[in-house]
Amino acid sequence: MKNILIINGWHNFAVAKGEFNKSLFTISKTFFKDKNNYEIKVSEINKNYEVEKEVSKFVWADIIIYHTPIWWFSVPFRFKRYLDEVLTAGYRNGLWNSDGRSFDNPKINYGTDGLLKGKSYILTTSWNAPKEAFTLPNELFNQLSADHGVLSGFHAMNRYLGLSLIESLQFHDVEKNANIIEELYRYKLFLDKYFEACS
Repeated sequence: MKNILIINGWHNFAVAKGEFNKSLFTISKTFFKDKNNYEIKVSEINKNYEVEKEVSKFVWADIIIYHTPIWWFSVPFRFKRYLDEVLTAGYRNGLWNSDGRSFDNPKINYGTDGLLKGKSYILTTSWNAPKEAFTLPNELFNQLSADHGVLSGFHAMNRYLGLSLIESLQFHDVEKNANIIEELYRYKLFLDKYFEACS
């Protein structure tokens, strides 16, 4: 039995309706609900949550699936607050014990004392930016991938906790030009392929 925590990082703000993110979140819930060897818990940033309960979900989970839009080159501000609150409350409480360094040699081993080793995560992000903004010369991101640029801090946060990355899936140009049906199908195919191989 594998424990899956599914997090929807979207919250209500300005004109963002979060429909694409909600669809990914629903696909994830439905996919695992239909399988006997997985148990799921969910967290929705747009709803109220109790920090200690959220810490316990991270400790419980074998795999965490994050679904988040990217707003102004970062995760939504309530999602960032959620992460700040939950991960801070996880100090010596199941998520991490220290930053991993010792007084004898404080220059090495930073970020190595996370308590979620052996567990992993999947990240999906939705963007207004087209894929070409990351891949073409002279475009905004200077050919730096999302994972090595905008998302590098998010991945470092997970490594700090001891989590290993399964997959980072980006969905580009969602607001204007994406084929939403195709993109959602791409996510379903990923789930089928990865979790069938794990079964």
